[in-house]
Amino acid sequence: GQLFMVDAYSRPDIINKEAVLDQIKKYHIGGVIFFAGHPNSQIALTNMYQKASKTPLMIAMDAEYGAAMRLDSLVRFPYNLSLGAVEDESLIYKMGQQMGNELRSLGVHINFAPVVDVNNNPNNPIISWRSFGDNPQRVARLGNALTDGMQSVGVLATAKHFPGHGDTQIDSHLDLPELPFDRRRLDAIELPPFKSAINNGVGGVMVAHMRIPAIDNTPNLPTTLSEKCIHDLLIDELGFKGLVFTDALNMKGVTKHFTQEEIGVMAFKAGNDVLLFPENMEKMINGLKVAVKSKVITEAEIEAKCRKILLAKYWFGLSSNSLIKPIGKANMENELLTRQLTEKSITLLKNYDNIIPFQALDTLRVASISINATSKTLFQDRLDDYMPIDHFEIQPKANNSSLDSVSAIVKNHNLIVVAIHDYQKFPWSKGNLSDEVISWMAKLADQKNVVLVDFRNPYLLKNLEKVNARALVTTYQDNQYTQDYAAQLLFGGIGASGRLPVQISEELSFGTGIKTIGGIRFKYTIPEELGINGSELKSQIGTIMLDGIKAGAFPGGQVFLAKDGKVFYYESFGSHTYENAKAVQKDDIYDLASLTKITATLAGAMKLHDDGKFNLDAPFKEYYPYLKHSNKKNLLIRNALTHNAGFKAWIPFYKSFKRKNGKYKRKTVTFTPSEDYPIFLSDSLYLHRKYRDQLFKLIKKSPVTDNKDYVYSDLPSYLFYEYIDRVSENGFEDFLDVNFYKPLGAGTITYNAGNKFSLDRIVPTEQDTYFRNTLLHGVVHDEGAALLNGVSGHAGLFGNANDLAKVWQMYLNDGNYGGKQYISRQTIRLFTACQYCEVGNRRGIGFDKPEIIYDPIRSSSAKDASSYTYGHSGFTGTLVWADPQNDLLFVFLSNRVYPTRDRREIYNLNIRPAIHNMVYDLLPKGN
Repeated sequence: GQLFMVDAYSRPDIINKEAVLDQIKKYHIGGVIFFAGHPNSQIALTNMYQKASKTPLMIAMDAEYGAAMRLDSLVRFPYNLSLGAVEDESLIYKMGQQMGNELRSLGVHINFAPVVDVNNNPNNPIISWRSFGDNPQRVARLGNALTDGMQSVGVLATAKHFPGHGDTQIDSHLDLPELPFDRRRLDAIELPPFKSAINNGVGGVMVAHMRIPAIDNTPNLPTTLSEKCIHDLLIDELGFKGLVFTDALNMKGVTKHFTQEEIGVMAFKAGNDVLLFPENMEKMINGLKVAVKSKVITEAEIEAKCRKILLAKYWFGLSSNSLIKPIGKANMENELLTRQLTEKSITLLKNYDNIIPFQALDTLRVASISINATSKTLFQDRLDDYMPIDHFEIQPKANNSSLDSVSAIVKNHNLIVVAIHDYQKFPWSKGNLSDEVISWMAKLADQKNVVLVDFRNPYLLKNLEKVNARALVTTYQDNQYTQDYAAQLLFGGIGASGRLPVQISEELSFGTGIKTIGGIRFKYTIPEELGINGSELKSQIGTIMLDGIKAGAFPGGQVFLAKDGKVFYYESFGSHTYENAKAVQKDDIYDLASLTKITATLAGAMKLHDDGKFNLDAPFKEYYPYLKHSNKKNLLIRNALTHNAGFKAWIPFYKSFKRKNGKYKRKTVTFTPSEDYPIFLSDSLYLHRKYRDQLFKLIKKSPVTDNKDYVYSDLPSYLFYEYIDRVSENGFEDFLDVNFYKPLGAGTITYNAGNKFSLDRIVPTEQDTYFRNTLLHGVVHDEGAALLNGVSGHAGLFGNANDLAKVWQMYLNDGNYGGKQYISRQTIRLFTACQYCEVGNRRGIGFDKPEIIYDPIRSSSAKDASSYTYGHSGFTGTLVWADPQNDLLFVFLSNRVYPTRDRREIYNLNIRPAIHNMVYDLLPKGN
């Protein structure tokens, strides 16, 4: 009975508990092989079976890419073909370790992996993606790495399917495949990975159901039952001393020509130690008994194999304790490793003119077309994180009319990303693209710059040879990880490093793979990549945000965190308003308020400083002729930007509109639009076309204090906006779009968002009851910016957290992002440095800085933020902090002024610094 392992299931609809218990009691079986089910259900059954067995059971799984191959709710590691593209073999070893640890936590001792078949037949119906590739040496190295990892943590690895199942066109589950090659060919292709595995110390070998005349020419005899294959070749010639396992003995490749009694005896005589998955246990046992009685098999032979199995059980630690505890939450180490392996596997096969990573985003009009998708894909969602893109879907057998309509729509796009999807559970080599669709792709590639991303089995690339794409990416399989990282590769969030593990054509040969540099734009990842506990991070931020919403600090918000250019947290909370249940989405747009000063005006000022057009130590009269005879003529630009020039804090311009009798003054506002009153303030309020002049006259006339102490003022930003607007070729907005937002891919960073985006995407700010008397939605909250038609230097900018972060990451990168230098390193460091710390003024040039002496009540930054940190806050409930010493970026957006600016809970509860402090607390030591 110890020679047999039987099948077991923990999935409720197919559970076979009574059958397994019966075989344990009746036949004293050596172990069980678990298949479909749930982790903790399997653990419970394992403990039950171990208690029922007099001799502890070996527990095995067919877990080629981890326990998730059989069990739900676990992380699925990449398939072997994907691993074959990974150059870093230490990651394969690590996968073996983590796969082994996961199996041990389930009470599993044996993994029927790795597959070391050399898949040199593209039409192989059963191996294909289960192989590391078609190069014997490469397959051997990766198989050994995976084996070493598993066995280092006490899980027996099993090399399969001996002597090699890679060059077949018949599925041995259905019939007996034949390998018609001579021994020289077997020694060159099929056998090297097994020889290497044996020399490397693999503990188990599984024998395939195949007929190989060069080894044994007995008619209809599968290798599983062949003494020449197992005893002579595997054990004697190759020197294997570990456990020999049959493949499942219920497969047609072995049952088609032999009875159950014959199979049991022949498998034993051939040299197998463990007989797996018998179709009829009673008949096999009886066959062996008869063979012993008739001296075909000796008791000594039975005892020798039994002793070998018991020694393995001792190695598994079953002599001391066979029971295990339920496992807890999902293993984030497995999640991280799966991401790392996926990232390293994605392969760039063509890259004409180095089109990848995409450059000069402001020149690109990009469309993405997903084939075999019915709705927007995760791949397309991630593309959107880098720049505005138009998305379309077509079916793999779309008719010419549908294809022509897509061609017409993308006529004005100059870059087309075509993604071919395959949502089958397993990527078998079966293409479903029609000839019409392939011809359409080829025609499109002849007319446009096409980047082709194939999420299918790479053998299908052979059918796309006539599609002359500018770039070609293959991912080997289609899942959330490959879609995510493929999109990131196109924009340089990650680099390409994969190598093709199989031969596709003369052009796409084994080892093909173009390397690119990553990290030039944001990489989107999980906290664990940075050594941060993601569960703790998510829990603490969620608690702070939800408590804030409950307390009325804001209806909702966005929190964005990046470190080392890697976005490790980006989530949305709450709703647009308390009354409106519309949940905040990550691409929703907020009024950034005073973040405008730093994200718009200061960006422009730094650019002009680099160009020699903005001298920080120049007096205002040098750039503002109309101030030459004012009290501001000799004030210095640097002092204005550090808020110690003596400017008044602000001017409530709208209060000057009315006479004492309550009526509006002439040339201010009226209730209906006209040629003289064209500027929209609300549905019932319109501003005079020349009011801008009046606004700047009021600033000119405003008082200046003799005392130059720190006083935060909006007024200089009005003036800096006016200067940039005046010296720019096409005005302030265009200057910012051309020099920053468009090349950065920051598509939502804009003024007057309500004119450019659906209001469903824009979060309202305040219910204005004192000036515009309406809900401010899609229009700027700040009254002064509204009087300048929504465009000003101190307020007016809108955007989402992700796009805002691109500008600030450019600052953190010393002015560089996406491979482009926007602002010089010297200028960034000058403007972000504290200018007058010695007199108690913490400000940089325009930028806010942490309190010189940390005050937990007043400080809006974290206690542990470095002194190099810079940022700013906005009246609507927005905040950004960038710490160059820790390369940490924190973006917080909310509409805390809804329904009224009188709400102070965001300050009273210290919400933003609480999150900032918590992030520093969770950073690994040394960061």
